[in-house]
Amino acid sequence: MHKKFTKRFFTFIVGLALVGSMAACGSTGTDNTALGNAGTGTSVSTSSDGAVTEDKVTTASSAATANDGTVVTVAATGSDGAIDTSDLFSKRDLTQTADLSEAETYTLSDGQDIEITSAGVYVLTGTASNVTVTVNVADDEKVQLVLDGIDITNGSQPVIFVKNADKVFITTASGTENDLSVSGSFTKMDDTNTDAVIYSKDDLVLNGLGTLNISSSENGISCKDDLKITGGTLNLNVADAALEANDSIAVADGTVNVTASNDALHAENDDDNSKGYIYICGGTLTLKAADDGVHATTIVQIDGGTLDITAAEGVEGTWIQINDGTVNITASDDGINAANKSSSYSAKVEINGGYTTVTMGQGDTDGVDSNGDIIINGGTISVTGQSTFDYDGTGTINGGTVISNGEEVTTLPNQFMGGGMGGMGGGGRGGWH
Repeated sequence: MHKKFTKRFFTFIVGLALVGSMAACGSTGTDNTALGNAGTGTSVSTSSDGAVTEDKVTTASSAATANDGTVVTVAATGSDGAIDTSDLFSKRDLTQTADLSEAETYTLSDGQDIEITSAGVYVLTGTASNVTVTVNVADDEKVQLVLDGIDITNGSQPVIFVKNADKVFITTASGTENDLSVSGSFTKMDDTNTDAVIYSKDDLVLNGLGTLNISSSENGISCKDDLKITGGTLNLNVADAALEANDSIAVADGTVNVTASNDALHAENDDDNSKGYIYICGGTLTLKAADDGVHATTIVQIDGGTLDITAAEGVEGTWIQINDGTVNITASDDGINAANKSSSYSAKVEINGGYTTVTMGQGDTDGVDSNGDIIINGGTISVTGQSTFDYDGTGTINGGTVISNGEEVTTLPNQFMGGGMGGMGGGGRGGWH
């Protein structure tokens, strides 16, 4: 019998740092109550009876470890951006260490699939080939898989398949290296076209203190619900999309390195164009993609972190909002592209803070391209290219620093009709692939 997962409060004292009203992510928390308050932050500390309490703070460290070894990250989320993220991350999402007091351990063997049918914490260890770990629990049950130095190589099926659950956590154990790969053509599992090394039909959280390496002949991680990354190191080398989700991708912390022959991060719901957003408030992301670095149907909101993107198009969405963080883009098509993909929003690029640098290749390319408006209220944005800005609506500078081809400007230039013919050709392009 699999043991039921029991909630456990961790005892620790922690601080966190938070800069600005839409600041990035720091650290701390446990279990399922969401952390964060609009424009502030939440620290988790202990009271005299050992219970966990939450307090708003404005300063502290970016990482914390409790006396029992628990490590947590706090997302300094809020409600004043394009996306209301105040309840986006739960305490358990942000807890980087698992409670192993009632965990069950599986040692991998070649060709021996593992099926998990009860909520709980499960430690996976060992090296094997042609093994699929399937999670199939009740709709209201959560499962945590702790990867403790595993190495799995498959030919045609995912390494981890979440068939049914409320939420699944994939946590890398501290100091471990975990390798998951699929080298051949994917085949169906239970009438599902599983086409990723990790394939989940339900909510998925990636966290931990170790490293997860993924190699795939198709997609890396595919989630048909909400995908979150809150910690650990994630390296993906894939022949299609690296990280994809139907409803949303949210990154609070961690190191993400991607080499993809399609998109690096892709959020799109084929059945509902009001869904499919990407939110980033922390972490370090190095994205190399043959198509888009960051691609969302609805909103791309960046509140912090560091993004280094080399792609055909750097960031693509309907409403792109940059509030903080450092974004460096090298692109051969459009650097930042806002297009009318979602009927719920109007195309818009909005920059309120942070440091954004866009470097464009030669030809009919646009540094910042909007099928609607471009609004710059703050921050620093520097664009280098034949066509630095291209917008079909209005271009407004209300604040901040705007640099176009090395010169600071106070009026936003507009290369309407594209830059391929000296500003005279290719107008209104900049749409979606």
